[in-house]
Amino acid sequence: MENLDFAFIGQRIRELRNEKMLTQEYIANAVDVNVSHISNIETNKVKVSLTLLVRICNVLGTTIDYVLEHEYHCQDSAMEQELVNVFKGLGKEKQELLLRIAKVL
Repeated sequence: MENLDFAFIGQRIRELRNEKMLTQEYIANAVDVNVSHISNIETNKVKVSLTLLVRICNVLGTTIDYVLEHEYHCQDSAMEQELVNVFKGLGKEKQELLLRIAKVL
């Protein structure tokens, strides 16, 4: 097995954090690490441990497979799960709208 692409993992964490408009400080406090450690993970200066990755994913409201999708040969499950997570976060009206749009596509 090849090494994990920690640069991609850090980039994905940063993208998710920014999408949710969360600061590195917020994530660091939520997972009980220094802000610099979160920064170092996002910039690939350190490798994130599995334990910390799970905690970060929980704070970001995402799944590990979404963050690691680049590492899978079959990426469908990560994308499907992320769509489900987005769908669950919407109100009933927006869910119905999204369903109608998806059927048109």
